Amino acid sequence: MTAPTQQTRPVVTVALALVVAAVGLVTGVALSLGTIVFLSLAGFELSATHLIVISLVMTQGIAFGGVALVYLRLRDLPTSFIGARIPTLRDLGWVVGGYITAIAAIILAGLFVFFTGVQTSSNQAAELGIQNPEVLLVLIPASFLLIGPGEELLFRGIVQGTIRRVLGPVPGVILASAVFAAIHFVALTGGTSGRLVSIAILFFPALVFGAAYERTGNIVVPSLIHGLYNATLFSLLYVSIQMGQIGAL
Repeated sequence: MTAPTQQTRPVVTVALALVVAAVGLVTGVALSLGTIVFLSLAGFELSATHLIVISLVMTQGIAFGGVALVYLRLRDLPTSFIGARIPTLRDLGWVVGGYITAIAAIILAGLFVFFTGVQTSSNQAAELGIQNPEVLLVLIPASFLLIGPGEELLFRGIVQGTIRRVLGPVPGVILASAVFAAIHFVALTGGTSGRLVSIAILFFPALVFGAAYERTGNIVVPSLIHGLYNATLFSLLYVSIQMGQIGAL
């Protein structure tokens, strides 16, 4: 096989990043389903909380992290390629600023949806949380322990890092954010048009995660922003349910 030429290398790089993201997702689904089937056949009765914990551990924990490490090994890249260190005061400043910006982005998106009347899709985890509020009490800490670190490791550390090496920082942030948002298609419910609108909305906080990573070079920073962002949304949903503003489906 001949090496990619200067003209084809960007295409190959983006394709490789897409493959890595897809492999991470498929591996996570396979591990989750395999674990659920195994436990069910072994006689365990799995609740909604059990299912969400299994999915989080197998997908964001094992699959995403495992695929990222295998990628580094196969391409003979050091772990420093990802960049992980204890946050400095500057890093923490980016965490605070990134969190505020991400929340502002989702608020503006909500206002846009409200005033335009466009249809969006629901997140499966959020719907499960509405039906079983105790699930949200798992998702809130999991946002920091599994969701943020796992997704940022794969999509920022690997996908964005890979694209950046060939195309530069701006395309790296934009394309990785697009891949990250698009991969959530399978986690949404409803029609295609509603899912596409939700993906477009998710693209903007994803840009914040990617920009923070690009500016700090520390994967811990977007992981914390992502964790705070998700935990805030899950917390607000839980409070709304407890106040009776959202009823069971």
